[in-house]
Amino acid sequence: MSWMNVEETLRGAETPLFWVGAFTVASLTLWLLYRLLSGFRIWVLGNGQLLSPKLGKWAVVTGATDGIGKSYAEELARRGFAMMLISRSQDKLDDVARSLTEQFGVETKTIAVDFGKSDIYPKVEAGLAGLEIGVLVNNVGVSYPYPEYFLHIPDLDNFITNMINVNMTSVCQMTRLVLPRMAERSKGVILNISSASGMYPVPLLTVYSATKAFVDFFSRGLQEEYRRQGIIIQSVLPFFVATKMTRIRKPTLDKPTPERYVAAELTTVGLQSQTNGYFPHAVMGWVTTKLVPSSIVIFLGARMNRLQRTGYLQRRKLREQKNGTSLKSE
Repeated sequence: MSWMNVEETLRGAETPLFWVGAFTVASLTLWLLYRLLSGFRIWVLGNGQLLSPKLGKWAVVTGATDGIGKSYAEELARRGFAMMLISRSQDKLDDVARSLTEQFGVETKTIAVDFGKSDIYPKVEAGLAGLEIGVLVNNVGVSYPYPEYFLHIPDLDNFITNMINVNMTSVCQMTRLVLPRMAERSKGVILNISSASGMYPVPLLTVYSATKAFVDFFSRGLQEEYRRQGIIIQSVLPFFVATKMTRIRKPTLDKPTPERYVAAELTTVGLQSQTNGYFPHAVMGWVTTKLVPSSIVIFLGARMNRLQRTGYLQRRKLREQKNGTSLKSE
């Protein structure tokens, strides 16, 4: 009798279980289809025509004389923007400005300031006065000279102040100066260059990682505040790019040239408020944030940086010994 009751119960559950299974399969299929279509829209079709001088005559790029910042300046000038370049070295600024004018025939202006200082913004504000700014690229940044434990960082007090001023204060202050006029015109784009290091803690680059997490949170919060006013504020989180800062000389598929990275990243503007900017980097971002537990990512990051630290300190010791030997022989 009990077996008959079990069989009857199972028969009664067949239909509900079938529909639960069917609903689950359909939901997963629709989700996968949506992700594939979204990926195709972002990484194949892109949104490359959004950034044009229709947003405003001028584009402003900080840290514009090297690496990713220089590539942003070149790509925006190619699209017809007049360029305001802001960086520390006036000589380098003049070289980049001259190159942009010769290659693309655009108007250029420069402001030479040290973003490690906190008293520079009246000068920047005066330089931006009267400009119709359509795009701001907050790119200027500074990292560690080599991976190091927090308490072992040379000149720690000044290191902290400089990194916060360059990586965090600059983003807030430049946004403060540019956003009001964008909001008045109900159009404009602000690209804040964070880092994949801001997606999770990176031991031995802890301060840098934390400042980049700030840039990401600041950008996403501000996007929600101002998107209804027609402003796009995007958080850009690249993995390794072959630049002077990363000391990567030979580009590869996952470590592109800054030109290749910027060309890909600009097609995501208006489609993603938070982006890794480049398809291989997007795959890496998905793996490290969705697939692999964060504890493992942090552990592997610490292990990699300990090895890099050991190698750097050994090479530095050999150089010092070699220099000491040379001095004695002289």
